[in-house]
Amino acid sequence: MTNLTGMRPIDRKERLQIPRQPVPKQAPGDRISNFGEVYQGYDAETVIIEAERCLQCPDPQPCMSTCPMENNIPLALWHVSQGDFFEAYRSFRQTSTLSEVCGRVCPQERLCQGSCVVGAHGGEPVFIGKIESFVADYVRLHGGLDLKPETSTGRSVAIVGSGPAGLHVAELLALRGHSVDVYEAWPKPGGLLYYGIPGFKLEKPAVVALIERIEALGVRFICNTRINDPGQPSVDDLLNRYDAVLLAIGAGIPSVMRIEGEDLPGVWKSIDFLVTTNLPETDLPAGFNLPQIKGKRVVVVGGGDTGSDCVRSAKRAGASHVMLSYRRTEAEMPGRAEDRGFAKEEGIDYEFLTQPIRFIAGDNGRVAQIEMRRMKLGEPDSSGRRRPVDIPNSEFMVPVDIAVLALGFWPDEKFVKQVEGLNTKRWGEIEVDPDTGMTSRTALWAAGDAVNGADLVATAMASASRAAESMDRYLRILSNEYKILESEMNPTGVAVAA
Repeated sequence: MTNLTGMRPIDRKERLQIPRQPVPKQAPGDRISNFGEVYQGYDAETVIIEAERCLQCPDPQPCMSTCPMENNIPLALWHVSQGDFFEAYRSFRQTSTLSEVCGRVCPQERLCQGSCVVGAHGGEPVFIGKIESFVADYVRLHGGLDLKPETSTGRSVAIVGSGPAGLHVAELLALRGHSVDVYEAWPKPGGLLYYGIPGFKLEKPAVVALIERIEALGVRFICNTRINDPGQPSVDDLLNRYDAVLLAIGAGIPSVMRIEGEDLPGVWKSIDFLVTTNLPETDLPAGFNLPQIKGKRVVVVGGGDTGSDCVRSAKRAGASHVMLSYRRTEAEMPGRAEDRGFAKEEGIDYEFLTQPIRFIAGDNGRVAQIEMRRMKLGEPDSSGRRRPVDIPNSEFMVPVDIAVLALGFWPDEKFVKQVEGLNTKRWGEIEVDPDTGMTSRTALWAAGDAVNGADLVATAMASASRAAESMDRYLRILSNEYKILESEMNPTGVAVAA
């Protein structure tokens, strides 16, 4: 085994004998009283041992091929095994600017980590995500990298949205010497990362530090500005003001059930519920509604990651009882199994094969009961999962003070329809060239969930990388054409006749 200086290499057989190094975690009884991260991170000595478990597979390396960003994971892990955390971080940054995020929230168990060859040899896969987040945190806490933009190109970019796609493009283009302004509807930058992901999965100081790093490159964040709203700039205004524009607006329109009582007071959309439970009132828009959760009975509907985030947030906010209802079995749930395991440890109850059919008000006009119906699984649907089917006469009542609908998200079709000449797909996703991210409008690009539909942070960033490369190429062509035009002028500024 190598020591901290990485002087003695080890062979593949020896590496397979190294057990996975556990990451310290908050105990369930402790963590339900705070919004701190569950995982407390590796220390330097332990992360080196975990990185030594990497077999340094020959090409094609499965962990790289299953990473949407195609991170050079073996190279980064090699540097970690040698104790060179800064060089490991540089390796990740060859493709990703958001290691502090992806290392925490990406479902590595079905991407890079799920393809790790160590797992195929009977061991537990290398803890890739935990190593990546350690490296990013270590570099941040030890001074960071000295990131310096290239010489200014004189070209300007507007980015609409400061979620993963917007931040990734902002940093890449700022480093290439372009002037970048990012417009954000919320009072603070960060989009999904700050407002949508609870602190127990992604701590706010890590997001704040990320924003500060990007601001240090000269990027301006213009918050409380909802593009295309009345009295606010439109996309066409931005196209007239900037050389290039990126739409990174995400997919933030919540799905609805369209059942009786869904609009009752006390029935919440998931994003509003998460925002109010995870952030201080000072970070919220003026007049934002705040739920009173302490001592209340909370029921969350939905089986994805957002549903897990909501039940775990409710528990930390002091709810007396928290239940999650899902219309299929646990085997069909799309959310991360790890998050469900944490939720169960934290005392969350699950009601599988159940579905609300109406919300019922109490004497005060607020939701007081949910009428549920039991389900069974039928034939597979288009997703390959067995379709939930009603069981006749199986209705039952559930008392509730707060109901939260965590049913998924859609792109903002209203927004895109306000942009003349912008082609969209069936559900409002923005249509782009798959290689460049360019839309049907000149000088207008799009990336992230606005293009893909609600998906992973890593897939949003992958589309953002393609858009950033294309935008940079376009802006440099503009600059070169300007230089050529200048060279054809005489000193008085009049074009030289041919």
